[in-house]
Amino acid sequence: MGVLESGMQIAVYGGSFNPPHVGHAMVAGWLKWTGRADRVLLVPCAEHAFAKELAAFEVRARMCEALAQAVGEHVVVDRIEAELSSPNYTWHTLNALQERHPEDTLRLVVGADALEVSHLWHRWDDIVARFAPIIVGRGGYPERPDAPTFPELSSTDIRQRLAGGLPVAHLVPVGVVEHLAVYG
Repeated sequence: MGVLESGMQIAVYGGSFNPPHVGHAMVAGWLKWTGRADRVLLVPCAEHAFAKELAAFEVRARMCEALAQAVGEHVVVDRIEAELSSPNYTWHTLNALQERHPEDTLRLVVGADALEVSHLWHRWDDIVARFAPIIVGRGGYPERPDAPTFPELSSTDIRQRLAGGLPVAHLVPVGVVEHLAVYG
């Protein structure tokens, strides 16, 4: 894990990352390149809030580390969700991270697709008030005036391609490829 300086703008980019793909990498790079964040914390979830089946946490965390290495030193993986009790919600994770980084400003990164289900999130209004989400455009969803629309690429599609014997190396960072056997 990289070293974080205090007083930084930190984008908290959580997700299942099952597996992480080049769309995730583009978002992490864009956050830094456009000055929206000094650092990006990739935070793989320990369990999915909507009960989706996931590869083992540690495997997904290692894949996130491979993505971080491919993008740059401003991207850091934080395994905090493995330390939090279940059930865990984004609100709990953000508050625990804020306790670890009291001098920093944390902002949640959320894809435009998540806005459609934000009413299902635990304490969404509190998250918005305290952690000012950065909403990221995503193909197939309404355009954002303050963000590019990133490709319509999903981890589900990658898993389906793997199951069908189709190539995926063009859809995931190079270091992630070696971990994909977990989906086979």
